[in-house]
Amino acid sequence: MGKISPVAAKYIVHANIEIEGVVDRPDVIGAIFGQTEGLLGADLELRELQKSGRIGRIEVNTETRTGKTKGSIIIPSSLDKAETSIVAAALEIIQRIGPCNAKIEVVNIEDVRISKRSMVIERAKELLKKMMEQTMPDSQEIADEVSASVRVMEIVEYGKDRLPAGPAIDESDEIIVVEGRADVLNLLKHSFKNAIAINGTSVPETIIGLCQKKVVTVFVDGDRGGNLIIKELTSVADIDFVTKAPDGKEVEEITKKEIHKALRSRISGEQAKLELSKEPERTSMELVKRQPQLHTQPQFKPIQRPYQPFPNIRRIQLSNEEKNVFKSMLEDLIGTRGAEILDSKLSVLGKVPVSEIQTALKSISNAHAVVFDGSIDKEIVKAAEEGNVKFLIGMDSRVKQNEARVNLLTVNELN
Repeated sequence: MGKISPVAAKYIVHANIEIEGVVDRPDVIGAIFGQTEGLLGADLELRELQKSGRIGRIEVNTETRTGKTKGSIIIPSSLDKAETSIVAAALEIIQRIGPCNAKIEVVNIEDVRISKRSMVIERAKELLKKMMEQTMPDSQEIADEVSASVRVMEIVEYGKDRLPAGPAIDESDEIIVVEGRADVLNLLKHSFKNAIAINGTSVPETIIGLCQKKVVTVFVDGDRGGNLIIKELTSVADIDFVTKAPDGKEVEEITKKEIHKALRSRISGEQAKLELSKEPERTSMELVKRQPQLHTQPQFKPIQRPYQPFPNIRRIQLSNEEKNVFKSMLEDLIGTRGAEILDSKLSVLGKVPVSEIQTALKSISNAHAVVFDGSIDKEIVKAAEEGNVKFLIGMDSRVKQNEARVNLLTVNELN
């Protein structure tokens, strides 16, 4: 008896069988061939169709309970739709199997190609997802990677002590003093070119000389060793500001966001020296949390003088939803120098660089709030007032709240 490969089948006939008695599987198959013989003509004779491979192996599964037999019949077919339907309908004429009454009912005719098509679609989805996860980076990612590599290559040896440093030490009014070469490399990677390392526990003469000429921020690891370096530096050099990496982390391993956050949270050198002398076991970051934070840009630009005050302006109460949205957006914008303009429903109307905020507000009539990675200054406040903006949210502010008709918020006020 010929067989048809399941791969070659186009349709599969599914039928149920009920028999009022106990019969075996060969009895059912014999009844199918015997009682349909000569019924459909020579072209649709089941035995001949099976020999030629157009009908596959007939599968019968039966189960006997309480003297009755029930089961299913499966017939694969490579005939066309009409011929397969005729063969399926012929099964239902069988009313007896052996000495027992029987009933066969065709449940459905399955189109195998539909099942295969569904399988192909699902597999294609998996392959596409895998390809997208492993795809080559876009041009911007490649450019960023190359730029980061170039910045890392810019490290130089500075002064007679040949200290590892960024290339902008001489032209910068402010410098960042770190512990080692790896810290300088990490800051260079994130575009801080004014960092220099002390390269040991003792303070080199080069650092002492720079402290006399530059505004110096000491940036050390968030551990006990960081405290010791702060003590050493503040005892022999004129230190302006002090900050630390997050507790348990080193400057060489922290992210760009953590670097900006640490630099915004710096405290004065005198204050750090005083607190460390009183409570030597306390970490510098604990000192930062106890002291009012200085509102400074990562670039440490000087604070400008405020302009005409508005002391009697009534302020708008910030809702919890607005506070959470503003805080989340501000955190995402750190290091991007970008701005997002929102409407009253807190939907984003547009995204622009900080330098284009004033131009954007002139063309947007329904701006409700502006969240940006930068310092709130006189020009931005003026543009927001002219555009009837209700909230300005920045990293820090050079304008006091009573000097503007706009509600001014900084990262410290959202925490």
